[in-house]
This record gives sequence, C-alpha cells and structure tokens, in this order.
Amino acid sequence: MEFFYFLLIGAISGWLAGQLWKGSGFGLIGNIVAGIIGGIFGGWLASKLGIGGGGLLWQIVIAAGGAWILLFIISLFKK
Repeated sequence: MEFFYFLLIGAISGWLAGQLWKGSGFGLIGNIVAGIIGGIFGGWLASKLGIGGGGLLWQIVIAAGGAWILLFIISLFKK
C-alpha cells in the first residue's frame, strides 16, 4: 500500500509540475514519471537542507518542486 501511496504522490506532483512548466511539460505519462523521480530527488534535497515536513500537502509540494527542477534540467539538454 505504501508503494501505491508513493506513486499517487508522484503522479499528482508530476502533473502539478507539468502545469507550472510552460503549461504542458512532457505529456501526462512523462510528467508522472518526472513526478516520481522528482519526489525522490525533492525528498533527498529537502532532507539535506533540513526542511523536512510531515503532511500529505507538504510531500506533494516537495515532490512537485523536485519534479520542476528535474523538468528544468531536462529542458536544458533537450534544446
């Protein structure tokens, strides 16, 4: 069940990051994958910066931030 919860947070945060990134990102599936990877990256970065949180909304914000950073980095190489 925890894995499903992880995927759900990744999907929501990937969609959110895609909406913030020029309104489209990399399509629905690409944004969900970016959200999952971004969630891992965002969680790692938040723990290194000491800004850990607890609730579901905080986890979505951290994962969306990580996904947004990931989409930004990918777009640099995509050009």
